[in-house]
Amino acid sequence: MAESMKGLKRSHRCTEVTNAMIGNEVTVMGWVQKSRNKGGIIFVDLRDRSGILQIIFEEGNVGAEAYEKAEKLRSEFVIAVTGTVSKREAL
Repeated sequence: MAESMKGLKRSHRCTEVTNAMIGNEVTVMGWVQKSRNKGGIIFVDLRDRSGILQIIFEEGNVGAEAYEKAEKLRSEFVIAVTGTVSKREAL
């Protein structure tokens, strides 16, 4: 996550991110609907005008700096996130 969204461009809206895009990098922007810290992994529900997308921050994957920023996210914060689309693992 960048400190500023200046220069970033949205590649997709939340509902445009599909299974067909697994492995591709996307940039999404919107409001934090809800954030849940489960110790080592943070789940963020990102909302835009099209719907909601779940963003996952795992400390081992995003690095300490990005993880610390994700810990500070609260409802209604406006954020931009660039990341790789992955399939939700079955429970």
